[in-house]
Amino acid sequence: MTDIKHYILATAGHVDHGKSSVVKKLTGVDPDRLPEEKSRGITIDLGFANIELQSGDTTYHVGIVDVPGHEDFVKNMVAGVGSIDIALLIVAADDGWMPQTEEHLQILSYLGVKRGVIAMTKADLVDNKEMAIAGIRKALAGSPLADAVIVPTSTVTGDGFEELKSALTTVLKETPLPGDVGKPRLNVDRVFKLKGIGTVVTGSLSGGQLRKNQGVILQPSGRKTRIRTLQSHSHEVDACQPGTRTAVNLADISVEQVKRGEIITLPDFGPAVDTVDVLIEKSARLADVKSPAANPLKDGARVQFHLGSDNCGARIYFAEREPLKPGDQRIAQIRMESRVFAFANDHFIIRDWSEQFTLAGGIVLDPEGHRRRFRGSKQQNFLLERATEPMDLSATILATLERGGLVAKSGLL
Repeated sequence: MTDIKHYILATAGHVDHGKSSVVKKLTGVDPDRLPEEKSRGITIDLGFANIELQSGDTTYHVGIVDVPGHEDFVKNMVAGVGSIDIALLIVAADDGWMPQTEEHLQILSYLGVKRGVIAMTKADLVDNKEMAIAGIRKALAGSPLADAVIVPTSTVTGDGFEELKSALTTVLKETPLPGDVGKPRLNVDRVFKLKGIGTVVTGSLSGGQLRKNQGVILQPSGRKTRIRTLQSHSHEVDACQPGTRTAVNLADISVEQVKRGEIITLPDFGPAVDTVDVLIEKSARLADVKSPAANPLKDGARVQFHLGSDNCGARIYFAEREPLKPGDQRIAQIRMESRVFAFANDHFIIRDWSEQFTLAGGIVLDPEGHRRRFRGSKQQNFLLERATEPMDLSATILATLERGGLVAKSGLL
């Protein structure tokens, strides 16, 4: 009997290093769907494909999100990597490590992505592959992907793609299955209308299953709807599992009533909010980068806050009011200009107001932050305990009870 496992993979890397070409060679699907992408030869928006990899009696269904590499479209890149399990980092052998390679690696690190494979593209264009690999390995030092396998490839000769599939399969064997905790969230990254069908949204599903005919809610708008039909990997299904690229046909919703950044989830998981308390960090790698991204992040700074496939304007306030420098980690409060839907331990990205640089990232400690109580002793003690062991369930429950004394079970996590 075949064991089927579902995962989401995203590409990452500098513009023109061949991300979309690698995806097309791996899957047979061209992820560049927009006419402007065809004419300009670069990825502008998110593209999607899928592949099945086999190992013994296990089949890995992998949904692939192909992201833009151009600096003007990093915002779109961040929208695509919010719910992924592994990364495929693309580095061209002839160009080597470039600015968006570094920025994308930092974004993956902030989002907690610890597993991946490096595809060294255009290997046919260099005489010394070992030297090119050594340069990539040196640039990866100190990152979560420092020990990732580097596979030389060429879409011209076809070399390396069987080895790339093998390397991806090996990583998937070591990757825990996406968790099913009964709290499904589909981060919407594409919305369109099909004649005779109606409004369809797509996204990466995490946290739980979605089912046909299930009543759901759109967050942060709070609009209620129902799932008419579901598709995954181009097949209609009765239910979708965490770790799948999912297409949802929504009942009684027009395309104008839903947009990228919204979340399809179930009712009763708490409200959308405009304030979250967080643990934020600024990558130590920025200390070696000559860029405005390396400048200290000041208390009260106006920034762009990216969560899932959503983003909004916000201001950031530090508990200790001191600027955040490269290598620092600090408790802070994010006060947003619009509402978002967040859970504890969600990962986020901070970019500058003009969306030119990635400044920091971190995790949500308290998804229902209170602006007046943020610097109070009870909340600071709670946040410090949460920050010490953010993934420890028992510690989270105890810290919550110590702060509040009595908590409704429905709102505890």
